[in-house]
Amino acid sequence: MRVGLFGGSFNPAHEGHAHVAETALRRLELDRVIWLVSPQNPLKSAHETRPLAGRLAGARRWAQGGGLGGGMIVSDAETRLGSKYTIDTLRVLKARYPGVKFVWIMGADSLATFHRWRGWTQIMREVPVAVISRPWAALKARTSPAARRFAFARRPASEAAILADAAAPAWVYLTGPLNFASSTALRGRQTRG
Repeated sequence: MRVGLFGGSFNPAHEGHAHVAETALRRLELDRVIWLVSPQNPLKSAHETRPLAGRLAGARRWAQGGGLGGGMIVSDAETRLGSKYTIDTLRVLKARYPGVKFVWIMGADSLATFHRWRGWTQIMREVPVAVISRPWAALKARTSPAARRFAFARRPASEAAILADAAAPAWVYLTGPLNFASSTALRGRQTRG
């Protein structure tokens, strides 16, 4: 089985998240995409993160709204595992499910700051990574410390369908139609009333 892992705060979930997940599901020819809703992003303050139950419910609405049937699963696995960092989650999932070919999925905006994640170089060496284009992030993502450090492992977008079979480190950058939805903008509009 080929499974994409799409982690994030989803604070709140929105159509841009669905766009990233759907793009990955189709272009990487995955069997499933699991939305891993983080209990708390270590790079963000707890007071700006909404309660987990609401973020899970929002992620489920968007994950199930694309008409992709059972292709999307929303999970609180990190909470149940007691995992605070992506690298720890990946290692536990790989150990529990050795027959599954995992791919980490992220938007280009995340790649731009990926070097701030704990164990980011180990993540790149643990599983293949798919980066989906996001508005205003292309240049920062493509010139980020992670993109530069792992330039040797970048595969052309034409190899996206075989990424799950590749040995890490391996990553692709997938361009396509952009979705301009943003959690930061949504939170700002909700705060303003």
